[in-house]
Amino acid sequence: MFGEVLHDVEVDAAASQAWKLYGSFELAKIIQKGLSQMVEKIELLEGYGGVGTILQLTLIGGQGECRSKLLPKRFLTIDNEKYIEEVEALEGGLLELGFNHFRVCFEIIEKGKDSCIIKSKVEYDANDEATSLASTIPSLQLEAIIGVAKDYLLKTKNEWGEFDS
Repeated sequence: MFGEVLHDVEVDAAASQAWKLYGSFELAKIIQKGLSQMVEKIELLEGYGGVGTILQLTLIGGQGECRSKLLPKRFLTIDNEKYIEEVEALEGGLLELGFNHFRVCFEIIEKGKDSCIIKSKVEYDANDEATSLASTIPSLQLEAIIGVAKDYLLKTKNEWGEFDS
């Protein structure tokens, strides 16, 4: 079963500032800190932050239905002009539960000088045994990531220096 989950959220932060978070390893750091009850660590396995880079999420004791603690993800697209990032799961996690393909795309769209829309999309292909999970798990993952990122952007709105490399 092919499917997708869409989630859009408006954030009171400039699109360029939101992209500094989403288009860098800073998002991984924020996810690790903000979802510390689930994510033990996020490591760079391969690459330098561009297309082809592989990050590995290590979950605390495996989470829920997932047996694997290690979840490698590869960056497929990082577009610094259009503010688009695509990441795909390589193994573990949902792929262990019957998903054949799992890809997440984030797009940051400028709405005004100090506001933007973060558009998120999960594309997946799940076998018959995973169809019941397909309607909830991708949505919950997106909401958790976006929630942590949005909170961070709002808390640091006047402290953009934290984003500088």
